[in-house]
Amino acid sequence: MARRAAATTIRARVDEFLTELAAARGASAHTLRAYRTDLDELLRLLDERGVDDPRLVQPRTLRGFLMTLDERGLTRTTIQRKLSAVRSFFKYLLRRGLIENHPATGLRPARRARKLPHSLETSEVEALLFAPDVGTQIGRRDRALLECMYSAGTRAAETVGLDRGDLDLRRGVARVRGKGRKERLAPLGSHALAALKEYLADPERPRPAAKSRNAVFLNRNGGRLTTRSLGRIVDKHVQRAGLRRSATPHTLRHSFATHLLDAGADLKAVQELLGHEHLVTTQIYTHVSVERLRQIYEKAHPRA
Repeated sequence: MARRAAATTIRARVDEFLTELAAARGASAHTLRAYRTDLDELLRLLDERGVDDPRLVQPRTLRGFLMTLDERGLTRTTIQRKLSAVRSFFKYLLRRGLIENHPATGLRPARRARKLPHSLETSEVEALLFAPDVGTQIGRRDRALLECMYSAGTRAAETVGLDRGDLDLRRGVARVRGKGRKERLAPLGSHALAALKEYLADPERPRPAAKSRNAVFLNRNGGRLTTRSLGRIVDKHVQRAGLRRSATPHTLRHSFATHLLDAGADLKAVQELLGHEHLVTTQIYTHVSVERLRQIYEKAHPRA
C-alpha cells in the first residue's frame, strides 16, 4: 500500500513539473504530451523495481532505463528525446530541493555503429544519367536535374531551390543555399552545363507561374519542383536504368562525395563542396572509400 502511495507521489511531482513547464516556458500541448509519455515510461520502470522515492534513483537505475529503450530497437533520436525529458524532470526536482543529486548527469545513450551512406558505382550513375528520354521536354529537364545533382553534390532542397540568378553558366558555378541559409559556390561540370543550357533554352519549357518565375526546375504546370517530386523523378529513372538497388536524391550526393575521394580529392575540399560545417560530418565518406578499396583488394589480390 505504501508503495502505491509513494508512486502516486512521484506521479504528482511529474504533474507539478509539467504544470510549471506549461506556465513558465509556454510549452505546447504536443510537447507536454510527449514529456508525459516519456516520463510515464520511467515511472513504470521505477515502480517495477520498487524505487518509491526520487532520492533513491541512481545513475545505474537510469542506465537500466536506457537499456530497456535500446532493447526495444528505438532510434537514437527517440532515446535522446526521452532522456532529455528525464533530465529536465530531475533538474526540476533538484531545483526544488526534493533530491540532493542529479542522477542523469553524464548519462548518454549507447553509441551505435554509424550507418555508412549508400552510394552508386560510377557505371550505375552513368546509367541513371542517361535514363531520361531527352527526346521529350520532361526528359531534358530530368537529365539536367540529375546532371546538376551529381555534378554539384546538392541536397534535394538545394536543387529545387535554385533560381536562374544562382547559375553562372559562363563560369560554370552555381550559388547554393544550404542548411541555415548558408551559401556556397558549387562547380558545374561540362555535362551538367550542357544539359542545363539545353533545358533552359528549351522552347517547350513551361511558362513559369508567377511565384516560380525565377525557378530553374519547373513542373508541368510551371510551378517550382518540390523535394517530393524530385524523389519520384529519381526513383522513376532508377527503374528505367534497371539499377538493382534503390536510390534517392541524397544517394547522388553520397556518390558525388565518394567518387571524389576515390579519385584522390582532399577531404577538406570535399567538405567545402558538400557545405558541411564540420569536417567530422564529411569523414564518414572516407570509411566508404576505404571499404570500396578493400572490396577491390579482396577481388584482385591473389592472397587476399
